[in-house]
Amino acid sequence: MTALTRKDTPVAIADGGVELRFQDVGGDMSVAFVRFPEGTDMGPALKGLAGDLCPCPHWGYLFKGRLKMRTPDGDEVYEAGEAFYWPPGHAPVALEDCEYVDFSPTKDFNEVIEHIKAQGG
Repeated sequence: MTALTRKDTPVAIADGGVELRFQDVGGDMSVAFVRFPEGTDMGPALKGLAGDLCPCPHWGYLFKGRLKMRTPDGDEVYEAGEAFYWPPGHAPVALEDCEYVDFSPTKDFNEVIEHIKAQGG
């Protein structure tokens, strides 16, 4: 069995207040601890992916803030205290300072992280 804390999880992205910590936990799944300051729009960093959106599914829990998720079917807003499932095809925008944890397929999410890093994010 595996247990992680945010502080013990390696930083994959740290830029402009955005912090994404990412760890493969086996079984083809990873855990990410994410912080977005208010106003963060990940859309520009996702340009070049399919539909210019994140192609990776995520399951998780929003601890703090409000997050708008742009999708081809329209925007959805998530608030602190909510568990979520984000299917492929989304781009987050932080309406407030946000913190969440998510669980994602390692290969898919790692490809998104590498794409964001290549964009300078």
